[in-house]
Amino acid sequence: MLWKSVTCLCLMIVGVVLFLYGSNYYDVIVGWVGVFLVVVGFFALVTLKLYEKLKKV
Repeated sequence: MLWKSVTCLCLMIVGVVLFLYGSNYYDVIVGWVGVFLVVVGFFALVTLKLYEKLKKV
């Protein structure tokens, strides 16, 4: 795994943990930050994979 993939995966894991923390303690801002991190991590991972595939062609 590349370090970029690991970074995106860690970002998504932190996002899930923050979302679960925010939903458990009724903290809206922390929950939405968690959702945002999961979405950003997913799109960053997809973008990096597409860039690598297009760079090979």
